[in-house]
Amino acid sequence: MKIRVKNLFLLPMLITGLGLVPDGRLTAQSFTTLHSFDGNDGVYPRGDLVLSGRTLYGTARAGGSFGAGTVFSVNTEGTSFTNLHSFTATSGAMGTNSDGSNPVGGLVLSGHTLYGTAPNGGHSGYGTVFKINTDGTGFTTLYSFDYFTYEIFGLVLSSNILYGTTDLGGSWGYGSVFALNTDGTGFKILHNFPEFCFFCPPSTNAEGGYPLAPLILSERTLYGTTGGGGDWDHGTVFRVNTDGTGFTNLHNFSRDGASDPNAGLTLSGDVLYGAALVGGGSNNGAIFSTQTDGTDFKALHDFTGGSDGGWPGAAPFVQVNTLYGTTTYGGASGEGTAFKANTDGTGFNNLYHFTLTSGPYGTNSDGAGPRSKLILSEKTLYGTAAYGGMSGAGTVFSLSFRPQLTIIPYGAYVILTWPTNNAGFDYTGFILQSATNLVSPVWSTVSPGPVIIGEEKAVFNPISGTQRFYRLSE
Repeated sequence: MKIRVKNLFLLPMLITGLGLVPDGRLTAQSFTTLHSFDGNDGVYPRGDLVLSGRTLYGTARAGGSFGAGTVFSVNTEGTSFTNLHSFTATSGAMGTNSDGSNPVGGLVLSGHTLYGTAPNGGHSGYGTVFKINTDGTGFTTLYSFDYFTYEIFGLVLSSNILYGTTDLGGSWGYGSVFALNTDGTGFKILHNFPEFCFFCPPSTNAEGGYPLAPLILSERTLYGTTGGGGDWDHGTVFRVNTDGTGFTNLHNFSRDGASDPNAGLTLSGDVLYGAALVGGGSNNGAIFSTQTDGTDFKALHDFTGGSDGGWPGAAPFVQVNTLYGTTTYGGASGEGTAFKANTDGTGFNNLYHFTLTSGPYGTNSDGAGPRSKLILSEKTLYGTAAYGGMSGAGTVFSLSFRPQLTIIPYGAYVILTWPTNNAGFDYTGFILQSATNLVSPVWSTVSPGPVIIGEEKAVFNPISGTQRFYRLSE
């Protein structure tokens, strides 16, 4: 394992000469389809996932035992998929049942309890708020809405209070912000979005209307978006205190910029990041940012609908200075993408292109049309694709960005290299280890350590003595 000092000076020339730093290396990833839905376990997994330990929890809008949607869990390795709850069939002219149906929003987790929403069903047919234990027991309908809600896209939890929005309903029929205790008591409308002026081209109001996206919470302030209303009827960004006071319209969207911001928001520091489904330069949507006081609005990237994707269906999330998100269509095959960009809008890059679907059910191996927010655990992203998969009913997937170790023989030596970063992830914490066997391995750190050549770490060792196996460990 000795490295002669003079060999270190050969590394830049060897790495360049052997082509060890191709462009593709720095964006390499491992895509895995963790689960393909077949209808019996769900169809159209639209809501955001939630992670606890090594288990992902989510909802599917349709399918299950009664065709009304499911709550599910699956391990991050793709094992132990479990249908935790199948929503029951609705009946009558109003489509009523006891538990709700067609969940489209994500779940929130507190301890061993999941909370979620269903926009249909319940005792009046206008949707429910529910809870269920992570092992599938204890399903309880916490609240049944008694006025048309259309969509309820998830909840946010603070202490023992759940906060959410309804796309319709409220005093004027243009949506509301509500609060509900986790035991089902204390339902309260915090804010009613006002009536539109339909004689004002375009139809407008001062606050927005049709809040379709989930809220985010910072201390005692809720932030959200509306899909319509505002000065130009293309939606708004707003904030409101958790007691219903202090409603403020932070930004009015117009079609010459981003518009219809139905994908929601992410908060990092004092900056809100979001995605607008349409608008932008090509009317294929955009990602944007604004300060929490409504100043310094920026369109960070306008999607073209081509190779970079289009119609971002979920808010990007922030990791250090990098945004990660998905688009529902476009990309190499037109079936959507996963992307990254710097928080200032530079460095946009597609991380994955979903493959082309085929056949009457629109099947493929990986999914299509992702519309949920990506979540991160260690250096792996997790998400859902609403369509595609082996049955065309959608998938749960992962994108892993662990560093790739390259081992190349060079005469009497071996060169081991790996990137210093990848897709916005810092790999400085990874170390090179070796062992003499894989039956009962004893891994030890390779010494001397690597040298850094450009964006690669490299070790240059002779091929002699005992056989060794190598790995990167964090």
